[in-house]
Amino acid sequence: MKKIFSSGLIFMFFAICLQQVVAQTSAKNYKKEIEAWDQKRLFDLKSATGWVNLAGLFWLKDGENGFGKDSSNNIVFDHPNFPSFLGKFIVSEKEVRWVTHPGNQVNIRDKKIDELVIFHVDSLSNPSLSFSTFKWSIIKRENKIGVRFRDLNNPALTALTRIDRYPANPAWIINARLETSMFSTIAITNVLGQTTQQASLGKLVFQLNKKTYKLDVIDEGPGDMFVIFGDETNGDETYHTGRFLYVSRPDENGNTTIDFNKSHNPPCAFTTFATCPIPPRQNMLPFRIEAGEKNVHH
Repeated sequence: MKKIFSSGLIFMFFAICLQQVVAQTSAKNYKKEIEAWDQKRLFDLKSATGWVNLAGLFWLKDGENGFGKDSSNNIVFDHPNFPSFLGKFIVSEKEVRWVTHPGNQVNIRDKKIDELVIFHVDSLSNPSLSFSTFKWSIIKRENKIGVRFRDLNNPALTALTRIDRYPANPAWIINARLETSMFSTIAITNVLGQTTQQASLGKLVFQLNKKTYKLDVIDEGPGDMFVIFGDETNGDETYHTGRFLYVSRPDENGNTTIDFNKSHNPPCAFTTFATCPIPPRQNMLPFRIEAGEKNVHH
């Protein structure tokens, strides 16, 4: 009996050790996953279409809008490598036309253009124009039409080398279920103070410390679901208005997981030239989520 009892203890000991090894291996693998996620995130932010190279956001008025370095222009971009008069945007009721000032070469996909309609309210086409290392395109925010301007040599690109974050913690991967709603939209306000109705898939319902919480989900089309949320770390350790999060679409039973370790800063944390949405009041969580990205310092 003594030998049997000892063998049982040995088996339990090895079983516990095996569980610990599996848990440690899983934690290491997850840490590597988050490190890879961080690297891709930084790469995307600093890419040609990322947020870090933004150098201006210029709102257009009806009629002609001169663009260049000279102070007489309606839109002034004071940069030593920028011409005094590059061209002009002509804004009418439904379109924006670009006209290049003589002597300059402005391109669309390496094709020189002198004059072209670059935006129309009834068209999905929104080409990007370029001059030297500068690129720009038209954006529309409700009744406002603006120029999103990029400098591909923006000093901010070299200044941003990393994004501080909380240590990766699998405990912040939380089971959730999607609770569909009879309402198909939710009101979202951006930093300009504009409020629009956004398509919604419903609410993500999850539990933490035996309490139930809900987050409204935005439907951005195919792919993961989009969540804008706030918590009690905002303004202290994380960006003051809140953070963004993508969540996998649920399975056939409505179940999914929320990985708060992939909570990330909105574009406005990296540039003043973005028009970020802010969390709706119902998505302000009354506790600290010590996971994901922290404030940006660059």
